[in-house]
Amino acid sequence: MLKLKNLSKTFNPGTVNEKLVLDNVSLLVNEGDFVSVIGSNGAGKSTLLNAIAGSVDLDAGSIELNGREISQMPDVTRARFIGRVFQDPMMGTAPGMWIKENLSLAYRRTKRPTLRWALSSDDDEMYIEKLEKLGLGLEGRLKTKVGLLSGGQRQALTLLMATIQQPELLLLDEHTAALDPKTAKTVLELSADIIEKNNLTTLMVTHNMRNAIDYGNRLIMMHEGRIILDIEGEEKRRLSVAALMEMFERSSGEDFASDSALLGK
Repeated sequence: MLKLKNLSKTFNPGTVNEKLVLDNVSLLVNEGDFVSVIGSNGAGKSTLLNAIAGSVDLDAGSIELNGREISQMPDVTRARFIGRVFQDPMMGTAPGMWIKENLSLAYRRTKRPTLRWALSSDDDEMYIEKLEKLGLGLEGRLKTKVGLLSGGQRQALTLLMATIQQPELLLLDEHTAALDPKTAKTVLELSADIIEKNNLTTLMVTHNMRNAIDYGNRLIMMHEGRIILDIEGEEKRRLSVAALMEMFERSSGEDFASDSALLGK
């Protein structure tokens, strides 16, 4: 489904700030895989997702999605078949537009442009039905400006927009990190439910070891731009935070230096 081959990226090459963020990374993701991606700060997690989405130009390597090479495609073209939710709830939506207008833009993302009006009352029933499933009371607020929503409501709406036209690949980039613990748990559960019901192939970057273990059928851990652990199936289901820490330290030769990841903050 997704094939990454020898991805390499260095920021600020030839300067004192030179930083190797992707070091010859290769990864094969099967259709329907829900992969949680974890690692300490600077491990290359978000850069990996940015490279797949087209937001970062690679120095070397290739990205193949569903049998087609996409490495040279601009991000706007990839957005037709890659859904994405960012860490910042302010991204991914247009705050000055209604909920309905945002959903309409997302719904027509994969369609050919026409001269017809994008907004249609014919779509309202479908939007209401999908908003009801979020359980956040948004179904009666189609004409509410998105900028008036809470962070959790906005992130849930962004998740719905990213999946309203089923993407070939869903990228979740620490999409609950800016939310309070209760809201983060709600958005994570919504994410898992949407992914499972639609059998979405998903990569989810998280800073939280517990969430990396609890969500998805596969876990990869990055360190210094490389994938050092790839755990799935029964082995992943039996994992504990302590065991994952031990595996990291054995593979990297270093202690895991992220208190928020360990403490679940």
